[in-house]
Amino acid sequence: MEPGGSSKSQTEPKKRQSKTPRKPKDSVLEQKSPAEFFAENKNIAGFDNPGKCLYTTVRELVENSLDSTESISELPVIEITIEDIEKSKFNSMIGLIDRDRVDEALYDDYETAKAREKRLAKEARAQEIQAKNASVGKKVKEPPASKTMKSRGEASFYKVTCKDNGKGMPHDDIPNMFGRVLSGTKYGLKQTRGKFGLGAKMALIWSKMSTGLPIEILSSMKSQNYISFCRLDIDIHRNIPHVHLHEKRDNKDRWHGAEIQVVIEGNWTTYRSKILHYMRQMAVITPYAEFLFKFVSDASDKSVTIRFARRTDVMPPVPLETKHHPSSVDLLLIKRLIEETPKQNLLQFLQHEFVNIRKAYAERLIGELGPEFSPKMPIKSITSQQIVRIHQFFRQAKFDDPSGDCLSPAGEYNLRLGIIKELHPDMVATYSGSARVFEGHPFIVEAGVSVGGKDVKQGLNIFRFANRIPLLFEQGADVVTRTALKRINWSSYKINQTQDKIGVFVSIVSTKIPFKGTGKEYIGDDITEIASAVKSAIQQCCIQLKTKIVKKIQAREQQERKRSLSMYADNAATAAYNVLEAMEKSQASKKQRYEDKDAEMHKEILTHSTVRKETRELYEEISAGAITKEMLREKLLQHVEQVDYEMALEYATHSGVSEEPREAIFIQSLEAAEDNFMDLHSPAFVFRLFC
Repeated sequence: MEPGGSSKSQTEPKKRQSKTPRKPKDSVLEQKSPAEFFAENKNIAGFDNPGKCLYTTVRELVENSLDSTESISELPVIEITIEDIEKSKFNSMIGLIDRDRVDEALYDDYETAKAREKRLAKEARAQEIQAKNASVGKKVKEPPASKTMKSRGEASFYKVTCKDNGKGMPHDDIPNMFGRVLSGTKYGLKQTRGKFGLGAKMALIWSKMSTGLPIEILSSMKSQNYISFCRLDIDIHRNIPHVHLHEKRDNKDRWHGAEIQVVIEGNWTTYRSKILHYMRQMAVITPYAEFLFKFVSDASDKSVTIRFARRTDVMPPVPLETKHHPSSVDLLLIKRLIEETPKQNLLQFLQHEFVNIRKAYAERLIGELGPEFSPKMPIKSITSQQIVRIHQFFRQAKFDDPSGDCLSPAGEYNLRLGIIKELHPDMVATYSGSARVFEGHPFIVEAGVSVGGKDVKQGLNIFRFANRIPLLFEQGADVVTRTALKRINWSSYKINQTQDKIGVFVSIVSTKIPFKGTGKEYIGDDITEIASAVKSAIQQCCIQLKTKIVKKIQAREQQERKRSLSMYADNAATAAYNVLEAMEKSQASKKQRYEDKDAEMHKEILTHSTVRKETRELYEEISAGAITKEMLREKLLQHVEQVDYEMALEYATHSGVSEEPREAIFIQSLEAAEDNFMDLHSPAFVFRLFC
């Protein structure tokens, strides 16, 4: 080998060896179960973070309990308990033994010597500044408590228990009702509280993801002599329940209802106010329910117990399932209705499956569809092209709007009671609108506006409800918020938008609430029908309040006038008495001068005197001491009272007769009494007639 070749080979860089490109894996068709989908996208169902998960779990359990009690027209009694579980207790629950740390540096909350030195130096500087400020007399702020580093793995766990006196669940249905996602009893076309049909199933999924512990259910239906007990979790990949224990127990107390217990990761500290605010708003919209909320902690100062008492036993009617309106259906729904209908021909199908289509109108519709359609046409023989023709025609044809008979609003009476019970306002007005329609679905808007109250901030305090459940998040984009802030001229109703304590309550019920966003926490402002109904309802409340406010202003002005007159009664009485006394002395001196003159002349002077008989009598009473300053003062005060009474009577005669009384009437609970009465409802009160 040449020597030059050796040096060349050493100086030249080595060429990179070409790597063979990786072959992409063959794509494999996979499927996900509904449970797996919601587990991976839990934020859709409101399970964004541990704190929100705790809030949503409480919410779902409470709303399920209300639905259960209302379905059997039972006055709800619901107990919610959140128990704080320490780490050691949680580990013992899952059979995990606590282990001391060996290598501290492996942990996220480990503080190095440099970080500790930096922290101590910062605290020393803060103490030095505090001492310096104290020496010169400046106000010294308490130094913030030193923050202890918390590991990312340090989670907080809570046992959530919800007990009610509702309908209960059939023994054999319990596993599927809790362990199979998208299975339930609320999927018909009717007003429901649920958003996704998940309920406690999502709480079970979150429990399995965060703690691995199963859910426990106790349930008993009316007239059952046993209590069903079930402990289960969910097979997320197959979307089926995994039952640990399912048995029947004795029901000696004849209890009926359900008790659900689940252990989850949560954050009470950050979502405490949201959970309590939710419970308070739920008490507003359901004053016929009794809630007992408990937060139990080993630290007694952190424990909370709040009872939201029942104020009335008048419940709204149970929502009814209704048929689809022709203008609200799509192709898939028409196909499903054709597959599931028990009817044989097209005429019967149109009459039976849709609302507001009578026989005569159905025959006219079929005649307009074309020659290939006939009333006796077998419904199962309709082709896909004919279904498209029916769908297109439904979108063009004219149909009567659906009625709101299937809806169950809270009622103006209950809304007023709830506002008064929880806020104790100075004034309140409520209004319940008539049923309106959006895209073939009926909806009703109820509103209440209050002024003043307990624990109410200055300005607008907006409370939103959809199908009688509170909406607490994403308030800024909601139609109620934007209407109250931008479309209502509060000053024209004698209400100060910034200074007064204003409560705005709007409840919307419908067979389909048009929520926006994945979390379904607000109703969009782009729906003209709903925005118009909300504005009209709030304005009607404001008109009622304006009448009350004007009366209050007039009464206050009248009281101020009366107070001013009463204030100056002493001075006016003194001045009048002094004038009368001076006139009496002047008259007495004149009389003295004429005493020595001729009687005839004196008689002539008295005859032509300008002093009237009444005045002479008044002078005589003053000289005799029959009239005093105190007597004049009493007479003036009596005159002020008489004028005030006459003005009030005149105002009531002209304006009060034509106005309806709007005062709240409360009916006490009659749990122990027999049901031998009849309720007569009106928008403002309920009259109970006992037999």
